[in-house]
Amino acid sequence: MDKGALADFLRHRREALRPEDVGLPAGARRRAPGLRREEVASLAAMSADYYTRLEQRRGPQPSEQLLASLARALRLTSDERDYLFQVAGRNAPASVADASHVAPALMRVLDRLDDTPALILSNLGETLVQNRMAEALLGDKSGYTGLARSEIYRWFTDPAERLRYPEYDHDRQSRAQVANLRAAYGTMGPQSRAGELVRALQKASPEFAELWERHEVAKRFADHKVLIHPELGPIELDCQVLFTEDQSQALLVLTAPPRTEGHEKLRLLAVLGRERFTGEGARLAGG
Repeated sequence: MDKGALADFLRHRREALRPEDVGLPAGARRRAPGLRREEVASLAAMSADYYTRLEQRRGPQPSEQLLASLARALRLTSDERDYLFQVAGRNAPASVADASHVAPALMRVLDRLDDTPALILSNLGETLVQNRMAEALLGDKSGYTGLARSEIYRWFTDPAERLRYPEYDHDRQSRAQVANLRAAYGTMGPQSRAGELVRALQKASPEFAELWERHEVAKRFADHKVLIHPELGPIELDCQVLFTEDQSQALLVLTAPPRTEGHEKLRLLAVLGRERFTGEGARLAGG
């Protein structure tokens, strides 16, 4: 670990960013250029003291997970991310397709979406980052580990994953999940994480095994769906998708046409966030 190179790189990248680059309000005039250390720490979900020690060449070696969070917080390119890993004494991820590093171009779009649910997924259905509205609508996806990070895996192994969709739409969603995985499998190969996911699901789910044999292939594009919120009930939404150039990541944006019930429910969700509805909130939600 090169503490000096790591500290200098973090400081220079932090000073090169502006609050608006990462979706933060500009606020009052700043005495120093760039983001504040505590802002970077917050974006990376780490303590401000730990981040400060890294910039002061006093911190311990960061874990790979922490480095990935810092790369995301500082909006690093894949080359910059690899350099960050190297100076921290860690092996850089083998490839962009197999890594959880979020494409900076998608992050720039996500940073500007604060009034509608939006999230970035890998081609294996792993939620890489989600905004406040997406967390309120879909729940916090950051706590999953291993194969369960993939919504495809959870769809076929965890009954709770299907509660967000009406029962009449389950078959269509199952086919879409398998077709999406088939596309990733074709790109990444049988010895990749996609192959590992396929083999695990073939053993765990007869439904998946049957659908896999149909050889349907498709990537997610625009979609019209109904999602069921625990308190607000069914919400009819349009889903638009923006891919990276290599198709390895996708930004999903969920919207509803103005003056529709879905639009009004999203407005209520924006105000109340993830709080449980009681009293007046329940009445407004139709409870």
